[in-house]
Amino acid sequence: MNWPMADAIDFLAFLLPGFVSVAIFYSLTSHRKPNAFDKVVQALIFTALAQAATWLAVALFQPHAENGGDWTENGRLPVSVFIAVLLGVTAAAAANRDILHRFFRYIGVTMETSYPSEWYSAFARHRNCYVILHLHDERRLRGYAEEWPSLPDEGHFRISEAEWLTDDGPKPATVGVAALLIPADQVAMVEFLHILHDEAPEE
Repeated sequence: MNWPMADAIDFLAFLLPGFVSVAIFYSLTSHRKPNAFDKVVQALIFTALAQAATWLAVALFQPHAENGGDWTENGRLPVSVFIAVLLGVTAAAAANRDILHRFFRYIGVTMETSYPSEWYSAFARHRNCYVILHLHDERRLRGYAEEWPSLPDEGHFRISEAEWLTDDGPKPATVGVAALLIPADQVAMVEFLHILHDEAPEE
């Protein structure tokens, strides 16, 4: 079936907000990017939400515009893209803070979290804790995890106030060094230590 160019452009413009929302969501979260089919499905869901919000915005503001018809035709795409940006940012914020799943856990609907994995969830829930990294060579490093990898086998830990835990007691890992980078694939286990929120190192 051959579509006229104008219709094809209108159709792509209609779908654009959904893809904008999906792109923003995955750029602001640690969730793995889905395959092409799942991405299209998610884009269609965001498109439906963005277009519904755009229709509502047009219905509310069109009567107040000087040239209602012109505003409707010329302003629909920018408004829908703006709403798509808001949707993407809101969805990312909700996922990064476990807002939606926290509510559903509270009412007993699910036990899942919004985080991409148990690994990420553990660090997100203990972001103000000191950690002990158990390395594969049986050394143990204690310090404050200023940054951590989103996946257990990729990236690095950035550890400040680092010290090695030995049989003779803790020993500073470095002198005059602000932080250590430890490859995630060298870590066999992570311990989280209880500390008060106001005891966390200042950034």
